[in-house]
Amino acid sequence: MLPDTPGSALLNDGTALQLIGLGLYKVEPSDTERVVLDALDVGYRLIDGAAFYGNEREVGDAVRESGLRGELRVTSKAWGDPVMSYDETLREFDATERDLGFSPDVYLIHWPRASRNEYVNVWRALIRLREEGRVRTIGVCSFGETELTRLIDETGVVPALNQVESHPWLPQHGLREFHDAHGILTQAWSPLGRGRLMDDPVLLRIAAEHGVSVPQVVLRWHLQLGGAAVPKSTHRERLAQNIDLEGFALTGEDMAAIAGLETGRRTGTNPADRQ
Repeated sequence: MLPDTPGSALLNDGTALQLIGLGLYKVEPSDTERVVLDALDVGYRLIDGAAFYGNEREVGDAVRESGLRGELRVTSKAWGDPVMSYDETLREFDATERDLGFSPDVYLIHWPRASRNEYVNVWRALIRLREEGRVRTIGVCSFGETELTRLIDETGVVPALNQVESHPWLPQHGLREFHDAHGILTQAWSPLGRGRLMDDPVLLRIAAEHGVSVPQVVLRWHLQLGGAAVPKSTHRERLAQNIDLEGFALTGEDMAAIAGLETGRRTGTNPADRQ
């Protein structure tokens, strides 16, 4: 029996995206097909990949084996290094299409790399891909308000989502407010703090009170903030658990207690350091 899976968000481009997807960063190619098939079997319909992850061929194999292509949203991302440009982005997209064996549904700029001053040109390439019908949804990763404002002002096209590091240590409240004001979905990468939150006493207490796991508490917290997330796991039981979030709700007291965990600490790369 499938878990009671979370719903979908309606994006500003009129498409829907499952709120909890499967993240594939650091999933070995040899494990990827099995992990994707397990995820699809327990109810995932969003697979979050990237060219940089080195496992897109295996993602494509799993999707074809599943027979579920029409039900899925598959994400990929333009890496932009060593060359970040309009033309290189189109070449990267072509390579992703070849590796997957189909066009991704969602295509994102993986990092702004602001010092290169090319991200607006890259965004124009994504706009072209959408206009040509090669991708449904375009967005960005790890963009701040300054970069987002420039994209919007210079192209008139608002990203459908911004995938950013977010977890109770780094909730990104200011950026979430900006997203809400512009109709941009906040989608969290590293939503569980790369496992470093699992022994937190506050989260352990809340999990025990609700009879759920700490990852379920944190992912439910993401949903109640109005966002989405792409947690990673290679274990079928945890995959099922991470998407089983509808049987409980965090109270106001729970949300306040989790708010007290904010420190600004990152568990992944600071966008300012990825140039």
